[in-house]
Amino acid sequence: MFWFKRFVIRCRAIILYEGKLLAVKHSHNANFAVLPGGHLEWKEDIKEGLRREIVEELGVVPEIGRLLYVNNFMDGKRKQSVEFFFEILNSNQFKNIKEAMRTHAYEIAEICWIDPTNAITVMPQKVGKDFKAGKIISNEVRFI
Repeated sequence: MFWFKRFVIRCRAIILYEGKLLAVKHSHNANFAVLPGGHLEWKEDIKEGLRREIVEELGVVPEIGRLLYVNNFMDGKRKQSVEFFFEILNSNQFKNIKEAMRTHAYEIAEICWIDPTNAITVMPQKVGKDFKAGKIISNEVRFI
């Protein structure tokens, strides 16, 4: 039997506002939070994919800034995922996203504004630890 192996590329947003980080929980696993974003579509530019995902999930057009993290991990036995995490510059526009037009709101079980003292686990763990330590924004790209 032939087993397919595949790569999945994701792009995620780091949205900080007044010391809090915007994260989401998905209904399939609400034990931890992830940063908003999602899979790249075929032939889609990474930043365009992030823009599309954020508009679909949160209803706000993001101003995409610097690349802050690259995460590479195995997602099961046959899928390797690569994630690109970008700083979002217009974070103040995300304050009232529950009122925004969100075409893919069904993908999100909960939207969380997390402060560094919250016990919520943010994945990937390195991003969550850096946020809690006040080091999530950096002048260098960090590889996880």
